[in-house]
Amino acid sequence: MSGNQAQGIFCGVAAAVCYGMNPLGATFLYAGGLTPDSALFYRYAFAALLLGAWLAARGEGFRLTRREAGVLALLGALFSISSLTFFESFRVMDTGLACTLLFVYPVMVAAIMAACFGERLTWPTGAALALGLGGIGLLCRGGGGGVTGAGVALVMASSLTYALYIVVVNRARLACSAAKLTFYVLLFCLPPVLLHEALSGRPLPQPLTSLPLFLWALMLAVVPTLLSLVLMARAVRLVGSTPTAVMGALEPLTAVALGMALLGEALTPRLCVGILLILGAVTLISLAKPRPA
Repeated sequence: MSGNQAQGIFCGVAAAVCYGMNPLGATFLYAGGLTPDSALFYRYAFAALLLGAWLAARGEGFRLTRREAGVLALLGALFSISSLTFFESFRVMDTGLACTLLFVYPVMVAAIMAACFGERLTWPTGAALALGLGGIGLLCRGGGGGVTGAGVALVMASSLTYALYIVVVNRARLACSAAKLTFYVLLFCLPPVLLHEALSGRPLPQPLTSLPLFLWALMLAVVPTLLSLVLMARAVRLVGSTPTAVMGALEPLTAVALGMALLGEALTPRLCVGILLILGAVTLISLAKPRPA
């Protein structure tokens, strides 16, 4: 194994582990009295501020065309809905299982591309769809382990909107850099979150009233947002997108491990089988080579 390969594997694993810490930060913010809307507001605002400062330091311009602004506004809406439903699910089901269910989004992307854009399904993709549905069925019917119907519905909505986000990014073919795209998506995430907060009777985000709450909010912005994005980009450059996607299976496993170790979450054998089926489906999707229409 070359040095670049080893570094790429390290970055891919680290990116997955960083992203898997999303539920940990959110749970501690909820314990401090914050709503999912407020937690996401600070996550997006802090991350956008840091990324904007980095773009300015690099001398990258912030100008957008009208088309780019429209597409990025749509992406921000999809990403914010995905995050809101995902973070809401932490309140009604175990966080590790929520992260595992969310991980069916690559299967949804394959289904959307086949249904809407004529991309033919290969046998690994078809097998992945069957495995993913089987895993979801086991998690929904497993009982115990913090599984609730409302939680499953919220995570499925989150996974679907994130799959749509990926499809729009793929089809829009924006000319701006990945860093600039991420910066504006984060900015466009803020209005939907503030609107949802206002419709819930809370016109402003709740204040961070203590240093621990500020640090957890900053952790959400840095570790599972900016750091995971940077590490993932580095891994893709060094070892390619497919190995990086396969290593992404560590995201839900990290969340499950943290939930059991720090949050007292439990796992039943049936739920373990469901998790393995979903991870197997994602691995098949990652390894499958798309066939042109």
